[in-house]
Amino acid sequence: MKIYVVGGAVRDELLGLPVQDKDFVVVGATPEEMVTAGFKPVGRDFPVFLHPKTHEEHALARTERKSGRGYKGFTVYSAPDVTLAQDLARRDLTINAIAKAPDGALIDPFHGEKDLRDGVLRHVGEAFHEDPVRILRVARFAARFGFRIADETMALMTMMVAAGETDHLVPERVWQEFGKGLTEPQPALMFEALERCNLRPKLLPELRQLPKAWSGPLAVRFAVLCWPLPEEEIKALCDRLTVPNEERELALLACRCQKFLNSSQPAEFLNLFKRADAFRRPERFALLLQAAGIAQAGLKLEEIRKALAAAVAVNAGEIASSASASADIPALLDKAREQAIAAAM
Repeated sequence: MKIYVVGGAVRDELLGLPVQDKDFVVVGATPEEMVTAGFKPVGRDFPVFLHPKTHEEHALARTERKSGRGYKGFTVYSAPDVTLAQDLARRDLTINAIAKAPDGALIDPFHGEKDLRDGVLRHVGEAFHEDPVRILRVARFAARFGFRIADETMALMTMMVAAGETDHLVPERVWQEFGKGLTEPQPALMFEALERCNLRPKLLPELRQLPKAWSGPLAVRFAVLCWPLPEEEIKALCDRLTVPNEERELALLACRCQKFLNSSQPAEFLNLFKRADAFRRPERFALLLQAAGIAQAGLKLEEIRKALAAAVAVNAGEIASSASASADIPALLDKAREQAIAAAM
């Protein structure tokens, strides 16, 4: 039994980046031997085990062969005779197909270390085309590292799109990669890669205009991305990618409230706050303003925040308790908030 660190942990260490999680490949062992050694089996689709002390994942070396559609359409073979080189050969990119032995020696059959030095994203082999999600992964890695995509890899990605191999992408996996890509340092490079291989028009037809700046959490970045779109197109995009509720809600909220962000009168400010549910959901409203500040230059966001603080300071309970039984309390509260906003501006 031999154990190697593989994949992203080796790549990031070679790049001088912090290593978050380590993945291990075990060569020359059976599942029974792993259990005897104290490892806990957790894998469903292939043999994965948790180390008895560190609880880090250890996967038995395996090969994969495409046998059907979808990301589960693979026949997995795992046995003691599967070599480390065979296991590395099933990986997507050369920079992710490097292993490190316990003594620190690198096993790098596909010259991933050189591609790291050169800043190149290159597929390991022709098996790359068996999983179209790898196109999205390449685009995401371009956004993360700023690496260029090798010509032969871009040609293969383009061929896969033209052949319709991306037509059966699982929405959840698309969002998983796409969402991560939006939070990388250079998201524009992800879109550039998707455009070059012709996947963007097929997968993301609504996104015809990209933001000039990116910052903030994922929900803010997605709202900025959707800023130019009408509500119907935002809904279509969210439905197609099964976008999570937090990101979906903020993008739609931004769309519905854009025209009210240029408020200048107390009544206009109050209308914005009520439409955006700012009193009950101040954290979401803060994200809306963050997205607005990135997407639309010239907005007087500090005035909006100042007006909101004044409106929030109004004591609704005091107004309700001092009002007569026949009084229209919501109207009284609105009037008090407008007066507070006017006094603060």
